[in-house]
Amino acid sequence: MRVVVQRVSGAMLYVEGRLISKIEKGLVVFLGVTHADTEKDADIVAKKVAHMRIFEDAQGKMNLSVSDVKGEALLVSQFTLYGDCAHGNRPSFILAARPEPANRLYKLTAEKLNDYQIPVKLGIFGADMKIDQKNDGPVTILFDSRGV
Repeated sequence: MRVVVQRVSGAMLYVEGRLISKIEKGLVVFLGVTHADTEKDADIVAKKVAHMRIFEDAQGKMNLSVSDVKGEALLVSQFTLYGDCAHGNRPSFILAARPEPANRLYKLTAEKLNDYQIPVKLGIFGADMKIDQKNDGPVTILFDSRGV
């Protein structure tokens, strides 16, 4: 799984002009799933996101996790994280998993984040989503479940 985590002071996700999910302080987590990903990858991603220390403590050091600050997570499925522009200018998405297994692992990742007591809001898998977010920092972290 390929993951982009952004620290936010708030985010709202819309589909067809309708508010679907909203979080206050926390993380927006964009999740891309590829063909080889399994439940183990969902475990790795949930654990890493839950324990990632990217919130500031009283001394201004990034030393607190999302649960330490009583934050939330907005989990957004994003197949375009597996876009490949190595050949030409139009991305190829052949590395992205098919919708059925990708959606299953997306939902499983949300469940596993909940197991860490992180309140999770979701987008709508496969929908054209619009996200308004207020980046905090900005802090953006990229990681891959195979490289953690």
